[in-house]
Amino acid sequence: MRNTAARTYWAAYWLTTRLQDSLAEARRRPDRGDISTTTVIIWVAAVTGAVLIAGSIAVVIAKYNGKLSGL
Repeated sequence: MRNTAARTYWAAYWLTTRLQDSLAEARRRPDRGDISTTTVIIWVAAVTGAVLIAGSIAVVIAKYNGKLSGL
């Protein structure tokens, strides 16, 4: 039990210091992390394309599942 408490304490301590450092960095450089509209459009298109491809593959596998099982 003592080891679990010690690990939890150090994990919480690490997370707290990491968060404080990140907030200090954000205050020092407020323009950091801006994402352009073009980047968002590209990511949305890429994720949509990946979902469509995966869905198409799933539909084809579901359709021909009975015929593929005999191979």
